[in-house]
Amino acid sequence: MATIDGLPPLRAVIAEHGLSARKSLGQNFLLDLNLTAKIARQAGDLSACDVLEIGPGPGGLTRGLLAQGARRVLAVEKDARCLPALAEIAEAYPGRLEVVNADALELDVLAHLTPPVRVVANLPYNVGTELLVRWLTPPAWPPFWQSLTLMFQKEVAERIVAQPGGKAYGRLAILAQWRAEARIVMSLPPGAFTPPPKVSSAVVHLVARPEPLYPADPETLSRVVATAFNQRRKMLRSSLKGLSPDIEAHLQAAGITPTERAEQVPLEAFCALARSLDGAAS
Repeated sequence: MATIDGLPPLRAVIAEHGLSARKSLGQNFLLDLNLTAKIARQAGDLSACDVLEIGPGPGGLTRGLLAQGARRVLAVEKDARCLPALAEIAEAYPGRLEVVNADALELDVLAHLTPPVRVVANLPYNVGTELLVRWLTPPAWPPFWQSLTLMFQKEVAERIVAQPGGKAYGRLAILAQWRAEARIVMSLPPGAFTPPPKVSSAVVHLVARPEPLYPADPETLSRVVATAFNQRRKMLRSSLKGLSPDIEAHLQAAGITPTERAEQVPLEAFCALARSLDGAAS
């Protein structure tokens, strides 16, 4: 099989370095370099950007990003077994790949990046959602990143882009869509990975909005949405009664019927409810 960069095929790299995927690290390696190049293309023109990649493993997506012209890639890899393989890629692309052996949940990536920054990653399944939430909830907005192009389990991807009225719609959809434009750009079957996971996967592309879609205090909105969806089967006048003794009045002020349930309420109405509650508290 021809490769995109003159380096060995990924199966040969994995065999040479003994890189069997570890379930404890949420690893499922994507070995088809045509697919990794396609994922890299979903992130757009990378020639003027630093790219943050989490969990590169043997470097399939890393190679795709570099071959697609990324100005520079910061690859954060927790598994030290992968470092020799990634070092070989760094040698093939002098000055364009920095590899950091660290836990992405603990590393200050901003110390290693020069804006503009895009994040492109086949995220380890066990930390993917937590990383996304962190990237969507920085202390100040806009964030350090222009866009996120991320691989998730398909069920998680569907939750990110879900619309009101379905079971997939919840806190993750509201958080993502309030601050970013989100869409699924690729789907991949289990057989594309080694070892094959039990579920299908999908790539979500999120573009940071200059400011949130509707005005609301982030902490208030988060509290309202969390409370509503923690008891999603209850009517909102019941599930939200702990937020205010006048919750029905606030719901009506926001254009929400008090007997509706959380999954029926669009993002704009949740933001209006957060503003109403803040107005009563001020």
